[in-house]
Amino acid sequence: RSTIILLALGLAAVAGVPTNPQRIIGGSTTNINQYPGRAALLYTWNWNQWWQSCGGNILNQRSILSAAHCPYGDATGRWRIRVGSTFANSGGVVHNVNRIIIHPNYNRRTADSDLCILRSNSNIAYNNNVRPINIAGANYNLGDNQVVWAAGWGATSLGGSNSEQLRHVQVWTINQNACVQRYRPINRAITANMLCSGVLDVGGRDQCQGDSGGPLLHNRVLVGVCSWGQYCADRRFPGVNVRVSRFTSWIQSNS
Repeated sequence: RSTIILLALGLAAVAGVPTNPQRIIGGSTTNINQYPGRAALLYTWNWNQWWQSCGGNILNQRSILSAAHCPYGDATGRWRIRVGSTFANSGGVVHNVNRIIIHPNYNRRTADSDLCILRSNSNIAYNNNVRPINIAGANYNLGDNQVVWAAGWGATSLGGSNSEQLRHVQVWTINQNACVQRYRPINRAITANMLCSGVLDVGGRDQCQGDSGGPLLHNRVLVGVCSWGQYCADRRFPGVNVRVSRFTSWIQSNS
């Protein structure tokens, strides 16, 4: 995920309402069959080797939803998609990318509308480890203090190395105004397009670098996409995700 210190075919299924009113920090290892909608986004610096650098979410057999700041400004050939593997850099099936669609309102300075869709050059075959994810509909009413789960291959500590095995962590949704107040003193805006999560005033659980673009799931529905934060798992500052319900129409139209 991006931090303030600069670490840095068919429609998607949509859930209308909740069913109930990083390398990940503070979590545990898990397996891809628990998160079959997860994808690892692989990046190359040298055009010879591709390494997991961000996360993604399978929308359909050609489209992966992720964070815009991951591939922004890059040639499509620098990115590949791995699906169906518990491991960041081995296993599953790897697909080339033939198009990157950045949300037209993405703002690099504020990280608002931090969404993109990567289009695969080949069809993604479904199996027990590869499935499209359900995304929150425009009317998905997600309350405060709801249990949500994040999963990814990102750092297990601030500035630490990424995890080769998929990890997950339980956190909670945080009141929007409370999140606004936490970030105001450092002049970072929390907009209506953002969703905050973590364990306020406790910390210790969060997404981190390398988890960008990965999921925040409420009852197995994608409600957030990992975007940014001040440090990782800091008790003062929640993690910040893209609020998926604000972008349902755009996601459907471009996937």
